[in-house]
Amino acid sequence: MAGENIQTFTDSSFDTDVLKSEVPVLVDFWAEWCGPCRMMAPTIDALAEEYAGKAKIGKLNVDENPATAFRFQVRGIPTLLLFKGGAVAEQIVGLAGKEKVQNIIDKHLTEQA
Repeated sequence: MAGENIQTFTDSSFDTDVLKSEVPVLVDFWAEWCGPCRMMAPTIDALAEEYAGKAKIGKLNVDENPATAFRFQVRGIPTLLLFKGGAVAEQIVGLAGKEKVQNIIDKHLTEQA
């Protein structure tokens, strides 16, 4: 389901992989049974390819990692959270087009330049 540039985040690795990251991190909160999440997957794969080396892009399965989903109050999926400097900088709930997601990533990449 995930391309080679997609990272898999878990409850145990989240703080290290996401919150302590030097670059912005886009986390796709998803579940196997979620139709809209599956529809979002090709967009996430494409973005991971495009932003390789500039931002981290990954997925967190909410069924397998409920503590992190609860911690960030993810109530609906798919939810995309963009983390920068250890905090949530942007949030998108539900299906989103590639351009919309690119815009929030780009905004935070230019801010750090």
